[in-house]
Amino acid sequence: MLVFAMVAHEYAHAVTALQQGDDTAYTLGRVTLNPVPHIDPLMSLLLPALLWFGSGGRFTFGGAKPVPVNSRKFRNYRRGDIIVSAAGVVTNLFLSLVFAILFVLVGLVARSMPGAAAAFDTVQRMMVYGIWLNLVLCFFNLIPVPPLDGSHLVYHALPARAGAWYRDLGRFGYLPLFALMFLFRPAIDFLLTPAKGGMVFLLRLILPFSVGDGWNIFS
Repeated sequence: MLVFAMVAHEYAHAVTALQQGDDTAYTLGRVTLNPVPHIDPLMSLLLPALLWFGSGGRFTFGGAKPVPVNSRKFRNYRRGDIIVSAAGVVTNLFLSLVFAILFVLVGLVARSMPGAAAAFDTVQRMMVYGIWLNLVLCFFNLIPVPPLDGSHLVYHALPARAGAWYRDLGRFGYLPLFALMFLFRPAIDFLLTPAKGGMVFLLRLILPFSVGDGWNIFS
């Protein structure tokens, strides 16, 4: 579920960039749902493993390889940059709703096949993880810290001079984000409040259709 959510996010950036006139990601083979081209050795493999084992399984962080975008190729720079930046988070939000619908459909089908309750329960738990992970990716990427998608959206809402200074923070790469995550964890928890609220809201709607009992998204 996590791999699919991350790949769908990057695919959305790549395909919308192509639609806006930038073929950079397309020429690099990134307009695909095949996860292999989206894997980054550091961000997708090494960093998550180091954080997981280093924290004793309490915390990890990672991501797919960012899709390269050349905004100078967009037919309309401002419009193209907003659309491409928003594409990933919109896709994750949409997928969370799709998994919620699938949860309900699986529950309805399971009522006519009680003998397969265990299998349907497993599928529904996968759907719940799909909902949660896509909501987290959606709202995490909306955090207005470069190089996350939210920083691109905020940039266009700022005056020209402030926007240029703000976007220039991108030259530090992931350092501002890591500083926020490791030094100001409560801020991250606060910024992810919409994801938690969305999860609670969707669970209230779909759990009446659950097959199993004792629901906990981390069980």
